[in-house]
Amino acid sequence: MKRVLLVDDAATVRMYHRQILEQKGFQVDEAINGVEALEKAVSCPYDLYLVDVNMPKMDGYSFVRELRSRSDAQQSPAVMVSTESEEKDRLAALAAGANYYVIKPAKPEELLFLARLMTGEAES
Repeated sequence: MKRVLLVDDAATVRMYHRQILEQKGFQVDEAINGVEALEKAVSCPYDLYLVDVNMPKMDGYSFVRELRSRSDAQQSPAVMVSTESEEKDRLAALAAGANYYVIKPAKPEELLFLARLMTGEAES
């Protein structure tokens, strides 16, 4: 079972993404900001990180940059999910080390496709 870490300060977004992913067999953990996510990432390996951009304490860009600089955290794909929709936002996510950028609200089929693609899971 592939493990996904959802990083978003909005409980409703985490619940929505969790429901979509768990229904298709992913194991999902949550973090409410980049600081909590980093703590989880160094203590447990994840196959995918789904990361919001705008969060308190440590935003998504900072989290991904920090994650990519660490040798004690699993270097799995990171997908940034944000309401920020300009090209500069996508480029900033990629520059920080994200593998893909999705504009909220993420469509369930898009989220599942990306999760399967990024983790190498066959469709079930």
